[in-house]
Amino acid sequence: MSFAFPIRVYWEDTDAGGIVFYANYLKFMERARTEWLRSLGISQHALRAETGGQFVVSETTLKYHRPARLDDELLVTAEARQMGSASLIIGQRVLSKSEQGLLLCEGTIRIGWVDAATLRPARIPAHVSGTLEHSIGSIEEPSKP
Repeated sequence: MSFAFPIRVYWEDTDAGGIVFYANYLKFMERARTEWLRSLGISQHALRAETGGQFVVSETTLKYHRPARLDDELLVTAEARQMGSASLIIGQRVLSKSEQGLLLCEGTIRIGWVDAATLRPARIPAHVSGTLEHSIGSIEEPSKP
């Protein structure tokens, strides 16, 4: 089972029609990824201070299925799909909490580990990659209409 983070849609998240602006799904996913890492005991701030490295997003792919609207309650998932020596592919979904997990948006995010000073790729620290490798799995399929 993947990590799930609850989010409510506010005015600031929507366009003039009261529908979540497409780019805000990336913000929701970023929050869920950060909380997922935190739930695994990985603090990005502490990592940078301890190792001099940090994760950066290098690639995103999103598919929109249904719109989220003002005041909707969402669940945003995050789960490691593939691990490399310097990058990680994370699968993410935005689900409607009130509609039995109806899939609204799904995406694949690649994050890479870089030296914070030079932004050049580097190996993910062993203690971090070990933790992440244990979390690799498959996301459960959400309800479909």
